[in-house]
Amino acid sequence: MKVAIYCRLSEEDRNKQFETDDSVSIQNQKAMLLQYATEQGWELFDIYSDDDYTGSDRRRPEFNRLLNDAEKRKFDIILCKTQSRFTRELELVEKYIHGLFPIWGIRFISIIDNADTANKGNKKSRQINGLVNEWYLEDMSENIRSVLTSRRENGFHIGAFALYGYKKDPERKGHLIIDEEAAAVVREVFTLFSKGYGKTAIARILNDRGIPNPTEYKRIKGLRYKQPKMKNSTLWKYFAISDMLTNEIYIGNMVQGKYGSVSYKTKQNKPRPKSQWYIVEGTHEPIIDRELWDRVQHMVKERAKPFEIGTIGLFAKKTRCAGCGYIMRSSKNGNRHYLQCSNRHVAKDACEGAFISVDRLEKLVIAELNRLSEEFLDKDELQQNIEFCNNLQAQKKRIQKDLTAYRNKIEEYAKGIRELYMDKVKGLITNKDFEELTKDFTVQKDRLQSIVSEGEKQIADIDGKIAVGDNRRELIEQYTNLEHLDREIVEILIDYISIGKRIPGTRDVPIEIHWNF
Repeated sequence: MKVAIYCRLSEEDRNKQFETDDSVSIQNQKAMLLQYATEQGWELFDIYSDDDYTGSDRRRPEFNRLLNDAEKRKFDIILCKTQSRFTRELELVEKYIHGLFPIWGIRFISIIDNADTANKGNKKSRQINGLVNEWYLEDMSENIRSVLTSRRENGFHIGAFALYGYKKDPERKGHLIIDEEAAAVVREVFTLFSKGYGKTAIARILNDRGIPNPTEYKRIKGLRYKQPKMKNSTLWKYFAISDMLTNEIYIGNMVQGKYGSVSYKTKQNKPRPKSQWYIVEGTHEPIIDRELWDRVQHMVKERAKPFEIGTIGLFAKKTRCAGCGYIMRSSKNGNRHYLQCSNRHVAKDACEGAFISVDRLEKLVIAELNRLSEEFLDKDELQQNIEFCNNLQAQKKRIQKDLTAYRNKIEEYAKGIRELYMDKVKGLITNKDFEELTKDFTVQKDRLQSIVSEGEKQIADIDGKIAVGDNRRELIEQYTNLEHLDREIVEILIDYISIGKRIPGTRDVPIEIHWNF
């Protein structure tokens, strides 16, 4: 029998010297599980280890690698310290431990809480473990949220990273103190802008002098920082200057809560309206005095008048540089409007730089739209529909499969409630016993019904997209033989456009249009 060992540690590990090192706790888990596997005479297939991940994080890299290998039947047993190390979500317990693993012929074992899918008698125990873990997640999330909200309302800094120009006070938790070296750069940025320098010009000045941007500065100083996703991360960019000039933290006000989590089950955040931000004045020493701040805010407001085609730039936020992936900025020369990659101006060799006039891009988009319409209208409509709906149908099938499993589980809970009710009617159990015994069944039944309702909505959305796909002929026919585009058409048809550097010796600029249909 081949065994796969899975280990996980959720809390921040303070015993690691390097980020790539396993924590002491992970090492202990591995040692325990290896010894157990050896005693059982099992052959080790692989060890999957996720460090610094919560049990509700579905994006754990090793967890997902484990599931992929399980589906391919590469091993016979999954061995964990506890069931919660595998997952704290009851939904995943039902989906994998009680659903897919038996189908794949895989046995799940956790040593400490005695979960073993080969033992039919402890299925309820595994379900109770899953339910307790689910409650733990929700309660912990609410408790943490309550504590963090209180600290935000009282002006304590709770972020993992201090804003550039500040650092965390080692003597007073939740308080910021000025980092003079970085603060000098912040003051210079505000001063240059107040003297009439543009944001791109300021970025170029800082880059030409070799001043590292906030992320690079923190890396050099050994401070905590958020890992950048984009290329050329050591350079100052237009947006870094723009964000700095409007951040109230630089005048001594604590501003937090700009983003909020979607759910305790995911790390995904979404922007919150300013009315829901936590703003507390005078919590720390300001870097920028009020007079300079007010002058800069007035200038920012006056300059916030981008060129217009109608009411908004025709391709605003729809074009990206093929070289570096950044959103292209608008510019104007005389009466002509252009789109260009901001990296070409912030530093030498930052990016080859994409550049194209709005007029030329409009003509290219119209030409491509006409070409696609001719090609599509010449094709067999049924063939097109099959190609378009293939992925949606597969997605719908997956959801329907999950819903079937959930509905079966709901029926099991309903059956359990009915049987307990008959026992009550027969006098075998009291009313109080009936209420206590059916409480968990009712809670789980309601939870699964909520999941089923959400899944049915997803299927309805997919059906709607498929229906739109059936009408693509009519959609495209509306936009054939156009002479000009408007913003509404761009929003409807285009997701984004990738623009490359002009081909030397020609006027051709390579573009790649990503359509919404």
